[in-house]
Amino acid sequence: MKRTAAWLAVHALQQLGIRFTFGIPGVHNTELYDELNSAQNPVPILVTHEGGAAFMADGVSRAADDTIGALAIVPAAGFTHAASGIGEAFLDGIPMLIVSGGVRTDTPHRYKLHQIDQLELARPITKAAFRVTRHEDVVPTLFEAYRIATTGLPGPVLVEIPANLQLFTGEAGELPRRVPPALPEAPDPGLVRRAADELLAAKHPGLFVGWGARHATDTLIAIAELLQAPVSTTLQGLAAFPGDHPLHAGFGFSPSAVPAARNAFRDCDALLAVGTRFGEIPTGSFSAVVPAALVHVDIDPSVFDANYPSRVKIAGDAQAVLTALLTELRARGARPANGGALREQIARDKRAWREQWLAHDSRGQVNPARFYDALRRQMPDDAITVLDDGNHTFLTAELFPIHRGGRLLTPTDFNAMGYAVPAAIGAKLARPEREVFAIVGDGCFMMTCMEIVTATARNLGVIFFVFHDGELSQIAQAQQIPYNRKSCSTLGAVNVEGVALATGAAFVDMPDDTRIVPAIAEAREAARQGRPVIVDVRIDYSRRSAFTSGTSASTFRRFPLSQRLRFVGRALLRKATG
Repeated sequence: MKRTAAWLAVHALQQLGIRFTFGIPGVHNTELYDELNSAQNPVPILVTHEGGAAFMADGVSRAADDTIGALAIVPAAGFTHAASGIGEAFLDGIPMLIVSGGVRTDTPHRYKLHQIDQLELARPITKAAFRVTRHEDVVPTLFEAYRIATTGLPGPVLVEIPANLQLFTGEAGELPRRVPPALPEAPDPGLVRRAADELLAAKHPGLFVGWGARHATDTLIAIAELLQAPVSTTLQGLAAFPGDHPLHAGFGFSPSAVPAARNAFRDCDALLAVGTRFGEIPTGSFSAVVPAALVHVDIDPSVFDANYPSRVKIAGDAQAVLTALLTELRARGARPANGGALREQIARDKRAWREQWLAHDSRGQVNPARFYDALRRQMPDDAITVLDDGNHTFLTAELFPIHRGGRLLTPTDFNAMGYAVPAAIGAKLARPEREVFAIVGDGCFMMTCMEIVTATARNLGVIFFVFHDGELSQIAQAQQIPYNRKSCSTLGAVNVEGVALATGAAFVDMPDDTRIVPAIAEAREAARQGRPVIVDVRIDYSRRSAFTSGTSASTFRRFPLSQRLRFVGRALLRKATG
């Protein structure tokens, strides 16, 4: 059977259940786009920039349960434009399939358009990268790329298909069938017993859960209730445990966490950590104190002992491991019912934290706590929340509980600004039945706001709450503390309403607290009509998040004494001299 590589690639994507591709057609993938246009699926989505394409594909992978995001891009510039989104997926453990064109391999000429070894470019930010050289290898290579992308620690995989293979027919051979994924292996029973020993011997066990535990929520709840243990999450894992559960303490448990989490974990003497790598952000720049009795569960064994030594290490699928652990814990008998005081303490600390925020004078701007309170009351529990990288990220983590059924998408380890707008569009494409909204700082918004054109073209009712303060606020606050001044973190003026006009989005203004409730309602109504909405939120950032204050202090305390004195002296001098 003779087929073009473009036809074969689309056939493989269909067999893999890929619903969308994101990218921009160019001379090295015109044949692929023609085949996509002829097929009913996947649906090719034209973007304004390949960076937005990668973030959209990431959003699809995080929001959907039945597909992963895929790119259809040109080589070289298309790949480097998309590299931020690919790198984000790589460090965050998000599956992605990257289908790229390649320069012609049937001509001897040098200095061809886009001629660069992008497999070398891809090596540090992908799990694997392939260059197809024969028609018969197209389908099996894409199948293998998908397997690699979705098994173990997920991540992006590149498949480069040269333009001549796409354009010309060649012998394809018998088309292989996709092999269904294997079921997760059961964990070692001996390790499960040891984990139960550690947790049951503790007086104050705790749970720390990340993105890798997101499909095991019910089992996590059962274990937390059986142990009467407080639960903290990573930033990426905010939706892994319901924020309205009485044992939910907050984001992180380091000195950078909110009081509810700090107090709940103060005497923690055994920790069950699931689907987390103990990275810099959730540990408050590695200031978290982790007990010696650490039970660490993760799909990726390379994370064990990387930053904190563990007493019991179990490599495997979170749901499979936790199911076995719950069975073992139940077989040992329930712990004494001593969780009432803990629950009351968490609830009391959360109330006090919220009341402090509500009492803060926002001086005619939008008080963050009032905004999040209104947003939580109006948004359904199963809404998809998308965040970018910045001050708003940590305010959301501290003030907006994600309820059971909700999802949260945010860049974490790669920390790519500009994520939220395109990722929210990808999430809405993947889950059109869900309400999807993004909370994005004005600096991040300006990076990718033109992708809202894509949402308008597709009639996607996504709400973009733009926290508008005119600064790169997370960095500006971090500069103000040690330097007593802000360098290059003040933004140029942007007319947010003008962006809405340019992109075809609806516009809603939220200048102060009186407009919070009606503005959210207006935005939701416009989104229900299939129109993207930009809400200009004049946010008050004058009160710092617990994360910003705590991480700055923890980082500073670890400086050598001589350097601490230098920083303090410089700041005091600048304050005195103006």
